[in-house]
Amino acid sequence: MTEMFLKEMAMEAETTRKMLSRIPEDKYDWKPHEKSMSVRQLATHIAELPEWVSMAITSDELDFEKIPYAPKNVKTNKELLAILEKALANAKIDLEKAKDDIMGKEWTMRSGKDIYYTANKGEVIRMSFSQIVHHRAQMGVFLRLLNVPIPASYGPSADEH
Repeated sequence: MTEMFLKEMAMEAETTRKMLSRIPEDKYDWKPHEKSMSVRQLATHIAELPEWVSMAITSDELDFEKIPYAPKNVKTNKELLAILEKALANAKIDLEKAKDDIMGKEWTMRSGKDIYYTANKGEVIRMSFSQIVHHRAQMGVFLRLLNVPIPASYGPSADEH
C-alpha cells in the first residue's frame, strides 16, 4: 500500500503544483460566493492537505479541542508552494518509513467527545488524496471565473491542447 500511496501522491503533486502556481496573487481575497472560502483559504487548505498523510501514519487521532486549526496567512504563490512542498516531503518520509500493517489501524477525527470521522489509517490517507482532488477542482472553478487558464490534470484541459 505504501508504494501505491507514494506513486499516487507524486502524481497528484504535479497537478496540484500547476494549479496553485496559476493563482493570481492579487485575487487571494476573492471568493465566488459569500459562503465560499476565499482563494487564499482554499489554496492554503490544498497545500496543507498532504500533512494528513503524516498525521494518519504518526498519530491515532486529530482532536480539534487539543490541536485547534490555525490557518497560515500566505501572501504569495511562493509561500503557498513552500507549504505544499514541506507537507509533501514530510508525507513522503513518513510513507517510506511506514509498514503496510499500520494501514489497518483505526484513526479518529474529533472535537473532544464529538467524533466526526473514524476510519483506518489507509482510508484516511486515501481520503486526504481525495480531498486534494476535490478542492483542486473547486480551485479550478475559481480560476475559470477569474479567467485564468486551467492546467491539464488527467488529460488536456480546454486551455491547454
